[in-house]
Amino acid sequence: MLRVGLTGGIGSGKSAVSALLVERGAVLVDADVNARTVVAKGTPGLAAVVAVFGAGILLPGGELDRPKLGAIVFADPGKLARLNAIVHPLVGEESARQTAAAEASGAPVLIHDVPLLVENDLQGRYDAVVVVAATPQTQLDRLTRLRGMSRADAEARIAAQAPLADKIAAATYVIHNDGPLAELVPQVDRVWRALLTSVEGREG
Repeated sequence: MLRVGLTGGIGSGKSAVSALLVERGAVLVDADVNARTVVAKGTPGLAAVVAVFGAGILLPGGELDRPKLGAIVFADPGKLARLNAIVHPLVGEESARQTAAAEASGAPVLIHDVPLLVENDLQGRYDAVVVVAATPQTQLDRLTRLRGMSRADAEARIAAQAPLADKIAAATYVIHNDGPLAELVPQVDRVWRALLTSVEGREG
């Protein structure tokens, strides 16, 4: 099984790329999804986050108020580091469980969607790294127009991640996603064919 790290800045369109890869036969382990799972209502992860940041980060029903917590941590690198120290080990455990299940299934390609792959210097863990590249201008437009973020919040989140050039430097394959979906599909097809060729080469 080929292990592939998929990354890109917030608002770059990783979700669209990962969905297209899954359609083509990949198995996906999504760190963003797992990051939500490990701090869901009633989990030890959420209790640990509340112990550090206070009950003010909870919604009335007891769920995590993600926008409120995001506004706190992305404005303060120290607080972001404290949050990551809680969440990242839990995400790692859940991802390991899913990876073992994928290996048992015999899937040819396992995609790890890891937003902070480059920031945490994780590229050595994968057989290949796919970077979804979008300019900061595109990211800002998507975050404010499609996700409803304020410009200041969006800029803070973009600034908290590694520059696009650093991500591209770590890439085996780059998918450019500043345009419409129609321009994304042929790029994903090209990368998928290359990944399958790598699998065949390893098996041969």
